[in-house]
Amino acid sequence: MEEVRVLGFPVEKGRWGFVLLGFVANVCMGAVYAFSVFRKPLEALWGITATESGLPFMVFLALFALGMALAGGLVENWGPRKTGILGGLLVGLGWILAGFSPNVGLLTLFYGVIGGAGVGVAYGCPIAVAGKWFPDRRGLAVGLTLAGFGASALVVAPIMSWLISSQGPLRAFTIMGAVFLAVLVLASLPMRFPPREWKAVPAKGKARSSGPDLDRGQMVRTPTFWALWGVYTIGCLAGLMAIGIAAPFGREVAKLSAGLSAAAVSVFALFNGVGRPLFGWLTDRLSPRNAGVLSFALILLASLVLWRAGESPAAYFVGFSVLWLNLGGWLAIAPAATATLFGTQHYAKNYGLVFTSYGVGAILGNVMSGLFRDLMGSYVAVFPPVMALAGLGIVVALVGLPRPAPRGK
Repeated sequence: MEEVRVLGFPVEKGRWGFVLLGFVANVCMGAVYAFSVFRKPLEALWGITATESGLPFMVFLALFALGMALAGGLVENWGPRKTGILGGLLVGLGWILAGFSPNVGLLTLFYGVIGGAGVGVAYGCPIAVAGKWFPDRRGLAVGLTLAGFGASALVVAPIMSWLISSQGPLRAFTIMGAVFLAVLVLASLPMRFPPREWKAVPAKGKARSSGPDLDRGQMVRTPTFWALWGVYTIGCLAGLMAIGIAAPFGREVAKLSAGLSAAAVSVFALFNGVGRPLFGWLTDRLSPRNAGVLSFALILLASLVLWRAGESPAAYFVGFSVLWLNLGGWLAIAPAATATLFGTQHYAKNYGLVFTSYGVGAILGNVMSGLFRDLMGSYVAVFPPVMALAGLGIVVALVGLPRPAPRGK
């Protein structure tokens, strides 16, 4: 058989180019995590409330999760190149049109609905490509690809802040949208799946068997799917309940200054990015089941520290760093687990359904964290429920996810 070459290089080197392209694409798509820099300028521009300024962000996340569920079949039918280009066009169009919004309602339509749907369409493409080109290092490759999404705020937030201060918030949307459109389309052009006859040569001692190739209908009839969906929901819910209060917790409980509290969130974003390749690698080494149990144990311990530490700045930085690390971790564990447990033939469509748990966790996490704060009078009250959720996650992972198969078999 003729030697397979990828991006002009022998396959073992060239396939890493897809990880790099996916990382860059995810930096653009993950800019939603920096939306908070727009909120105060938009409130001042239109005289809207904090609740209203957060509406585009919430709608974006909802359409992101919904788009993932609906667009999974596109990746299988069209391939990652065409699907990625479509998603990139929608993302760029949403951001560009947002710059012409006369009010928050149309901003929600342009940015939240069009831009969010675009990310939902494009998000699964680099994940599916990495998963199929790296059956031997699937978790690591997917984790590195997704690290761009988690760390995006570190890259784009300062750029956005500068554009807002120099051009105004609406003009900043348009400029960023034009850049995102160009980068996402260009990053999608080389994307492709490996030929059917190609097989990776696993590194010595790193081979791990994958499950049978199940389509979406077959997958949802297995107890393993519901266990994976459950632990992913719990991981996102527990993580987002805590992560959503990082900045106000720093001000109200740890007694940090406004500047230090804001800087802390940038540090936490770095941990969120690192968590993806780290837990991707751990999923390869330990299995989805054991990586999930480890993550929940860390979430439980970090929450216990934050619950009992009071005003300690050191506990604040350590605890929230671990929580952000593990939220990023679940966004690598789940896609790697989907391919490992249910095969790669229908991966994009299957993971689109699994990813709906992120949307459920995002909505419930944000609502519940505010509710506990209002009922109990302190953000500290969030952490006993988070610990309980982490404990439940450990039980579900141990009972519902399969034990790891022996390596090399």
